[in-house]
Amino acid sequence: MTDRTIEQAQQDIIDKFSVFDDWTERYQMLISMGKSTQNYPESKKIDAYKVSGCQSQVWLDSWLENGRLKIQGTSDAAIVSGLIAMLIAVYDNQTPQDILNTPPHFIDDIGFAGHLSPTRSNGLYAMLKRIRQFAENAA
Repeated sequence: MTDRTIEQAQQDIIDKFSVFDDWTERYQMLISMGKSTQNYPESKKIDAYKVSGCQSQVWLDSWLENGRLKIQGTSDAAIVSGLIAMLIAVYDNQTPQDILNTPPHFIDDIGFAGHLSPTRSNGLYAMLKRIRQFAENAA
């Protein structure tokens, strides 16, 4: 996993979602991906890890390990957990500088920007902003 660049990770996500023409299937894929966030520690479901700007409850945590940012998170909403899993798939185990230098074009490429409700879209960008803050603090 360490050898995958953010660009490769974004392309993997784009490829994964591009097989579905139907948005219902894309949402099902997102919900399925979100199940991977269920092992987020209960002890970290506190305000210190909460992301503001999200309609549902979202918690994100990160730490630096061997010069790479480790990211974990979860939500109390299935689709939002899927969005978190998607962000983790792209940004987990990347260097802070690579995170800061690589724009998240996969969101537009998949078409999520136009298909998420305004509140989910705001939440997605709040989560992206938090990940960038993690990277800035670690850089």
